[in-house]
Amino acid sequence: MAGHKVEVKRRKIWRKRDIPLYIMAAPAVVLLLLFNYFPMGGLVLSFKKFSVSKGIFGSEWTGFQNFKFLFASTDAYVIVRNTLLYNIVFIITGIVLALGMALLLSEIHSRRSAKVYQTIYMLPYFLSWAVVAIVVTAFLDRSKGFVNQIMMLLGSEGLINWYHELRLWPPLLVFLAAWKGVGYQTVLFLAVISGISGEYYEAAALDGASKLQQARYITLPHLRMIISINLIMSMGGIFHGDFGLFYTVTGNSGALYPVTNVIDTYIFNGLKTQANLGMTTAAGMFQSVVGFVFLLAANKIVNRIDPENALF
Repeated sequence: MAGHKVEVKRRKIWRKRDIPLYIMAAPAVVLLLLFNYFPMGGLVLSFKKFSVSKGIFGSEWTGFQNFKFLFASTDAYVIVRNTLLYNIVFIITGIVLALGMALLLSEIHSRRSAKVYQTIYMLPYFLSWAVVAIVVTAFLDRSKGFVNQIMMLLGSEGLINWYHELRLWPPLLVFLAAWKGVGYQTVLFLAVISGISGEYYEAAALDGASKLQQARYITLPHLRMIISINLIMSMGGIFHGDFGLFYTVTGNSGALYPVTNVIDTYIFNGLKTQANLGMTTAAGMFQSVVGFVFLLAANKIVNRIDPENALF
């Protein structure tokens, strides 16, 4: 009985200690419920023909007609292809560049210099795509853009409308996505590298290992977990296009749709022109379901290759 009373008392004390944690977590939980879970009731629109007068739950059921309409359109292949391929390239370039930058920054021993470089790398991450779009327009505008002005000074007669040049935008979008996002991943990798014991590098240096060999056999193995988690989480959003990048930066130019139209921009444009909430909800649901499947598949692959670094 005495042992039971002590156990009960310990539980009560533990609960009292947890109260401040519950209070701090409450706002985040409430926001998560309001903006992530409660709106999921609207997914029924994917299977209905929405009517404003009847409301969400009173509208007529149409089964999978909204999905059929979405994938029967001539743009279905283009938007799925663009979304998938761009995200694959974004994931690969982001991880590779972030790893390279993190390895280079970890070799800087001056704290002041390291902070300066980290600030330079992180600054683009905090810029909105609207600001980036203004900068891109300043360079590529047909009449007053910096690029066309330079070409005119060099003797070029005609002005190029860069917002109609399909071949320019795929590499430009990849560059902008890497430039804006690689700083955040670099900081994550640097945080892991800073936690690696210096004794490993000292022992490797005594054995005559070069910097590349130290990075290969010491640094990269310690980064496997964060790389695996980053990769798995990225696969969950592989069917989501960055709306700011593909819509705002490109100016929603119709001439660029073959190389810039992704699922998110297609949904937004369809909502503006057709006001078809059922079709757009079906497209969003498709993105979420496929992303979830890709996330599970990526986690299973990592689990088979290296179980310790899997997400779950």
